[in-house]
Amino acid sequence: MGTLLHSARLGWRGLRRFLQQGRIDPLVLRHGFVDYTWNKAGHDLKAATDVALVGLPQGMAFAAMAGLDSIYGIMAATVGTFLAPLFTRCSLTVSGPSNATAFMLASFMMAASPTIRSNPQIFVPLIVFMAGALCVLGAFVKATEMLQFVSRSVLVGYITGAATLIIASQLRYVMGIHDVDAGSSFFSMICAIWENLDKAQWQPMALGAASLLLFIPLKRYMKCLPTFAAILVLMSLVNMALSSPMFGGAFEHVRMLRDFTMSDLVCTPPSMSAAAQNLAELLPIAIGVAFLSTLEQTVMSKTISAKTGEPLNLNQDTFAVGMANIGSAFTTSLPCSASLTRSMLNYKSGAATRFSGIYCGLICLGITFILANAPLISCIPHSVLAALVLANAISLFDRKLLRICFRSTPGDAVALVVTFIAALMLPLHLAIFIGVVISVSLFLRKAAKPELVEYTLDDRGALLQVSDTAQRLPQISIVHVEGNLFFGAADLFRKQVARIAEDPSLAVIILRMRNAHNLDATSVCALEELLRFTREKGRHLILSGASREVYRILRKSGLLELLQQGARKGESNFFLLEPKNPNMSTRRALMRARQLLGCKDADISIYTTDTTHEES
Repeated sequence: MGTLLHSARLGWRGLRRFLQQGRIDPLVLRHGFVDYTWNKAGHDLKAATDVALVGLPQGMAFAAMAGLDSIYGIMAATVGTFLAPLFTRCSLTVSGPSNATAFMLASFMMAASPTIRSNPQIFVPLIVFMAGALCVLGAFVKATEMLQFVSRSVLVGYITGAATLIIASQLRYVMGIHDVDAGSSFFSMICAIWENLDKAQWQPMALGAASLLLFIPLKRYMKCLPTFAAILVLMSLVNMALSSPMFGGAFEHVRMLRDFTMSDLVCTPPSMSAAAQNLAELLPIAIGVAFLSTLEQTVMSKTISAKTGEPLNLNQDTFAVGMANIGSAFTTSLPCSASLTRSMLNYKSGAATRFSGIYCGLICLGITFILANAPLISCIPHSVLAALVLANAISLFDRKLLRICFRSTPGDAVALVVTFIAALMLPLHLAIFIGVVISVSLFLRKAAKPELVEYTLDDRGALLQVSDTAQRLPQISIVHVEGNLFFGAADLFRKQVARIAEDPSLAVIILRMRNAHNLDATSVCALEELLRFTREKGRHLILSGASREVYRILRKSGLLELLQQGARKGESNFFLLEPKNPNMSTRRALMRARQLLGCKDADISIYTTDTTHEES
């Protein structure tokens, strides 16, 4: 019992030390009032206005992507934009709805059970809350460090597949084909359009085509203009004119967006029983949204920090996006994450501090109150918003990145293609994880294949590679352990060294662990098995050049005590690395090996995974 309590205390101390390394500031905003001037406020207010004029129409478009009413995107662009600057370390990033999370939510809602699909006002906020809570938890356990295993090929494949899926889902709305069960995959959507071509209407198609034709030149030649807002206003006026008796009312039956009221701004809290019954279906999408939100926040923080020179704290930024989602969950909102378009616009518009995001949220809130009390949203044709979503999705096809991923390595091409196909056939929250599994598998395949190259010493003491194993009769072998001794490489490393130990003339193995990193429980077990194996064969094992971290792991696991068995007082089978003289530990290990052999001279061969070494 005492041993169990001692182990629990050690585990708690380790966990506490781990969490303290990624300390989270509960309210970064309190540091922002220092040296805040009216001049900075003016710059922030101008940038906030520019971002708000882009953010609200984009939010409406992202809500359309997700198959939800406009209010979901509007509230995400309001609440998420306001809350994130209170907590984020990167002060100029702007949070709110995004392409990636809207894509993922759309895919989930299309494939969800009827209970969830028919009650988005209950379950979407619940998904947002769960995703936010997962982001906050991830910030405390430093989950952002895991994002390094997600290759760019997976992201390109996911975005390309999601963009293709959204084009298929919005095309029928541009054609005026509504109230059709199109399924959740790309192929079922295309089939639904083909089977219902007779329901297509030329009026919404004309409005959608005109919107697309306007989008391209405005986006290219009038970058300072809020393109989404300008096209929505202009095409709404055109539709109103063409619906008047003067033009015969030809467009009066075009489907419009739905207005919202003040009561729609706040979500309907789900009952505990409803949440518990659907938890198994909601948890995967919440994990997927949290993953994408963290990934987008990380990428955007790095981009903006590179321009502003602010120090990075990605765990703090993950905490910020988590808090933004938790706050947004109490309204009728989409998931929130950092936005590339709005963050870059905020930076280029001259924003000086984090208050620009707060002002932007307040401006959006004021506009939201106006829209909730005036029937303006219902003046926007559905086909116009769908056409803007199409244009936005088309812009996500990056030919340069696709070419790079296809031509770099076969692994990159495989990851891209598999993720793309999965995105077309499966819900997107499953597709992204399939891509991640492929990416991590390819990484482990490369990292878990250490190759040992044998070297020996000539008469002058220089290193020579042995070309024929029959030429050597080593008594002492030095095995250079290169790279990560994590679980994926431990087994193969153990087998290779054990094969070396089978040499009948070998008496001592020296593991030179100067370049060994990331030992874990599997690696320790592999070393223990190797130690017992060598002793059963009547051989000795010595560790040299190990870091303090390796020493700590071996001591706590009990392996160091096992390694020292048989050593008399003053003798050691373990030698720490000396930074001022890296070869000293190996020299002392050789002296210990010769002591074990009872002689001053011995044949020596060296095994290594690199072709550039220092002489021992």
